[in-house]
Amino acid sequence: MKILLYNPDNGVTRNFMPHLWMFLLQSITPPGHEVVLIDGNARAMDDEELVRFVGEQGIELVGIGAMTRMIAKAYRVADALRAAGVKVVMGGPHVTECPDEALGRDGGPRHADAVALGEADETWPLLVEDAARGELKEVYQPETDAKGNDRKPSLQPYPTIPWDTLPLEQFSLVPGVARPLLSRLGGGWGSFYVVPVETGRGCPYGCEFCTVTGFFGDSIRFRTNQSVVEELLRLKERASRERGQIAVFFIDDNLAINVKRTKSLLRDIIDAGAQVPWVAQISANLLRDEELVDLIAASGGKWVFIGMESIDPANMADVNKNFSKPGEYGAVLERLARRNIFAITSFIFGMDNDTPGVAERTVREIESWPPGLPVFGQLTPFPATPLYDRLEKAGRLARPKHWLDFAPFVMAHAPLKMTIEEARQETRRAWEASYSPERNAQAVAAISGHDLQYRISMLVSRLFFRGIYFPQMTRRAWLKLLFDNRRTINALVKEGFSKWRASRKRSSEVQGAVTAPMTGGD
Repeated sequence: MKILLYNPDNGVTRNFMPHLWMFLLQSITPPGHEVVLIDGNARAMDDEELVRFVGEQGIELVGIGAMTRMIAKAYRVADALRAAGVKVVMGGPHVTECPDEALGRDGGPRHADAVALGEADETWPLLVEDAARGELKEVYQPETDAKGNDRKPSLQPYPTIPWDTLPLEQFSLVPGVARPLLSRLGGGWGSFYVVPVETGRGCPYGCEFCTVTGFFGDSIRFRTNQSVVEELLRLKERASRERGQIAVFFIDDNLAINVKRTKSLLRDIIDAGAQVPWVAQISANLLRDEELVDLIAASGGKWVFIGMESIDPANMADVNKNFSKPGEYGAVLERLARRNIFAITSFIFGMDNDTPGVAERTVREIESWPPGLPVFGQLTPFPATPLYDRLEKAGRLARPKHWLDFAPFVMAHAPLKMTIEEARQETRRAWEASYSPERNAQAVAAISGHDLQYRISMLVSRLFFRGIYFPQMTRRAWLKLLFDNRRTINALVKEGFSKWRASRKRSSEVQGAVTAPMTGGD
């Protein structure tokens, strides 16, 4: 049987990093079945194109995984495929919390022939074999313990994902129009892949707005250090062989949630020489540990994603995130910057203590810190989270099923001290101020004492991150973006070319010094 695993985009923004679930399920599919992967963020297709592709390829089963912000697109794709006679199974966090919606049991239309609830590591092989026999069940759910909770996979042993041989072309972060110019920067920037790797699952914190604890549980499960190291070594070898840029995003919801274990893993990466550039999510409170930050730098850590959420402590208390202290943010980022580690800082607008002007206040604070990549979103009540339940009970949900009518950066409930429209405007102001060509130039200039590759990384990352809010999916959009940032790009290209010429000259002089005695007279 030929199977397609499809990850939809939300039709507006593009997440260029491939999703791990597709590769993981591909690796545990029973022998005798062929699995094709398409991520809609990397390979955009409308419904008709996807249906035509499925028909031409002879695909008999399509698996669709989606988070809440993608579910409307996922349902449309599923409907089109089922109308063409193709069996569709859906899974992921949203479907797990709303299975009746996907199966049409809530009064709405049916979108899936079957749903896989929770972590599908153990149910996916059973589902595939049932589908191959024509005996697909409606619901696949992990076994439960005595308390009725899902039994979670231990992650030991962990499936081997052959990153060293898998085709990654559709997942290149560098669009075709930008490749010639970025190639001139040197260092393999003409191709750049970010590969998802997990080392553990689960989070005990239970932040009010977060879906992680509900889906993965509050107890942490880890892979062995050895299996992680071996995966990194395969990726490092591929990067060397292809002379391109490959970075890893550790997708653990908090890589350092168990600091002792994290230090052990990072030491093993260093000892094995398995360093590749990596990004991870780590909460600010855990980055007080100087030894941990030293190990992050030595093991290849380049960027750390920190969910800062707000610079207002009252907001942090409201969403059950008191462990994160806004007063410490600047010191945390300085600690990282001293090791040449930069931060992706995430902020949420529309919290109940926010008022008009929150964007200006937040951006002003950000600009007092070492340069990084700020990301701005809005407080979103995802189904089955404590936040959703609280707002629903208070009658504050303006759009109870907001995911079925996805509107980017438009809140589903009104904050207490702003309107929904004011929250949208604040979000736009923050993005505009943080990713203008002038601000990009300032961020690069602020790290002028760093190595050229760090400055290139900063600029390239900022150009991509801008696309989270301002879509840049077309050739024209990319050309305009490159033109607007031409001064900073040209300065880096000029410096890179000068360094290359100087290196060639030194090499030539050394070669001349070596050969001179051999060609001299008596």
